[in-house]
Amino acid sequence: MASVLFRLGRFCFQHKWAVIAGWLAAVIGVAVAVQVLSPAFQKDFDLPGTDSGTATSQVAKYFPAVNDQLDKASTSVLVAADDGLAAHTGRIDQLVSELRGLDKVADPAAVANPVTVAAANPQVASSVVGDNGKVGLIQVRQDVETSDLDSAQHDKLVDIMDQFRTDGLQVEATGSLMQVSGGGATAELLGFGVAFIVMIIAFGALIAAFIPLVTAIVGVVGTIMLVTLAAQFLDVNQTATAIVTMLGIAVSIDYALFIVSRYRSELRRGGSPADAVGRAVGTAGSAVVFAGLTVVIAVVALMVVGIPLITQMGAGAAVAVVIAVASALTLIPAALGATGSRAFTPRIPWIKHAEVDESSDSLTVRLGRLVTGKPIAFIVVGLALLAVAAIPATKMELGLSMTSAAEQPAQSLLARGFGEGINGPLLVVLHNDNGQPIQAIAQRTVDHIKTLDDVTNPDALTWIGNGSPEPNTGADSALISVIPRSAPAAEATHELMEQIREFTPAAEQAGAQLHVGGQTAITSDLSSKLSSALIPYLIVVVGLAFLIMIAVFRSLWVPLIATVGFIFSVLATIGLTVAIFQEGALGLITYPGPILSFLPIILIGVVFGLAMDYQVFLTTRMREEFLNGMSAKDAIIAGYRHGGRVVASAAIIMISVFAAFMLSPDTISKMLGFGLAVAVLLDAIVIRMMVVPAIIALLGERAWGLPAWLDKLVPDFDIEGTAVRDTGLDSESPHAGNADVPATQHATVRTR
Repeated sequence: MASVLFRLGRFCFQHKWAVIAGWLAAVIGVAVAVQVLSPAFQKDFDLPGTDSGTATSQVAKYFPAVNDQLDKASTSVLVAADDGLAAHTGRIDQLVSELRGLDKVADPAAVANPVTVAAANPQVASSVVGDNGKVGLIQVRQDVETSDLDSAQHDKLVDIMDQFRTDGLQVEATGSLMQVSGGGATAELLGFGVAFIVMIIAFGALIAAFIPLVTAIVGVVGTIMLVTLAAQFLDVNQTATAIVTMLGIAVSIDYALFIVSRYRSELRRGGSPADAVGRAVGTAGSAVVFAGLTVVIAVVALMVVGIPLITQMGAGAAVAVVIAVASALTLIPAALGATGSRAFTPRIPWIKHAEVDESSDSLTVRLGRLVTGKPIAFIVVGLALLAVAAIPATKMELGLSMTSAAEQPAQSLLARGFGEGINGPLLVVLHNDNGQPIQAIAQRTVDHIKTLDDVTNPDALTWIGNGSPEPNTGADSALISVIPRSAPAAEATHELMEQIREFTPAAEQAGAQLHVGGQTAITSDLSSKLSSALIPYLIVVVGLAFLIMIAVFRSLWVPLIATVGFIFSVLATIGLTVAIFQEGALGLITYPGPILSFLPIILIGVVFGLAMDYQVFLTTRMREEFLNGMSAKDAIIAGYRHGGRVVASAAIIMISVFAAFMLSPDTISKMLGFGLAVAVLLDAIVIRMMVVPAIIALLGERAWGLPAWLDKLVPDFDIEGTAVRDTGLDSESPHAGNADVPATQHATVRTR
């Protein structure tokens, strides 16, 4: 592999303009295709193979009008006053008038003052006015798809609410208009900005710092365009793009950083720049390929969960990683060829240790000496800290609330005025496959549900059918909307859902199917599906990656240590995420709540891939120096000298990119951003740079060996690039052979 990558890197360096033009043409071509086809992302959350998934599909099939209404924009505006809404009737009338002026309001007359509505129709008073007349509900429905709303409409609603938040009247909103994201590329720009600063410090030169950024932008834009184009031919949910953007930016910069750093090291050794690029791609590029492969395995394996959204996240992330690897192996050498001798200019003199010097004593080298000098202390302290951080994970509660922080005040008013369950209705669907009338079993089901605990206003419970011209006459399907008293995530609500499902045998005896859907039911089924898929997923990911690492490191100990370390870091990450987002620790989150149901398995997949990235980047250099004659301890320190700064810089960049997404109003991006940032911090710094090298130091030479029988079976991929290590160097050059051995010494290359 090293020889192939050497030739690839050299070719791209020599044919720089053709390679750059090819990349730009590909990205522009995909962008034009997206512009012409205008693909649309899927809006629905699908959960096939579950009871709630079946209910969702049946609502879409047998109640298309209801389903279409669910797709249309709907926003709940809440008004509240401690002295009663009646004292603010005039202000509320003015508010209603302004709300009717929003774009494409479906029925302006239905946007009404709740106090007036309650007085005119006492039968519906409890549905529009609550908390003894202190909280009111104004429903604004628009004749527009939720996905077609834009930030201008969101801003218009916010301006209206701000206008009437006076004289003791509280005005809040939740729903479609409040879920429109208007932040644009703030998170991405912040991530790129921090990455640029870190790379300036890492390289001590401006142009070299720009190269990874430019190539990352090309790669990420290309990936997003490809995923968007895929929506023309496949069902792709827009939510899946969040992880694609995060991971694409991070790995693109990291892989580029690794290649450029190795190129600078190879330039110092001598030979032509073209050969130096070839050696950099042949050595560091091999590590990039295998690092990328482990990430791809980790995210593609998410398909074993069987949930389309998570499969799409994994597939999109895999595309991002593949493009990042391809960019690092081809576009980076071409960019280095285009900049020529100016790649590491202008130099910034006050930045120390920007270039690796065998006589320098950088922070990472000093850390390496500390770790190898006192390995037991680093192992015990590092693992103990992670174990303590993991404790809150035992209290984890899963949910599927996409409510943003801006909607939380309105959600609180909804719960206060109309009960917590109003945010999570259960949709009960009955259907007869033979087209027979379903009135009798529908009414029996309603009568049964009325007897159950935790049902809000059971006397008003009814069903609607799909008959024509009268909905409840000759219907073969029925829909019952059940509003629980308890919150969507409450145990009582889930018990109510299961009690309704227990009526399924009675429905089947009457020739009908019974399924329960709605967000609460989806959350429960999703949690169950994720729980059952977690162990198979871990077996697939860890098993395949373990086999790959055996081939990469030609060792049993290093893959085992890497895997166990990952378990500590991911549990600690989940623990800290629970502490901050669910328990409200440190007051960082104003409205704590359950952890997103799919967050743990997404974290496991992505974090495992990233963990192996840093494992490969740092440890392959240690093994390379060990194979080229260094003692086990000196090889670890050499790994810190050449890889420590790069890994630390890459980790800081990843942490910054992920943490920047916490600025997003989107709950998924916020929680994913925090979890991934913390995961990289714990895994890269504590596990990869402290605990793993400490254990390797204790093992000594035993860490780098395979049993004789296994050594014959494992293919040699030459990830250290031994075959091209000295290609292009004069055999008399003092830097030929071991790059870490001074010119007065000669290294003895160990046999494999």
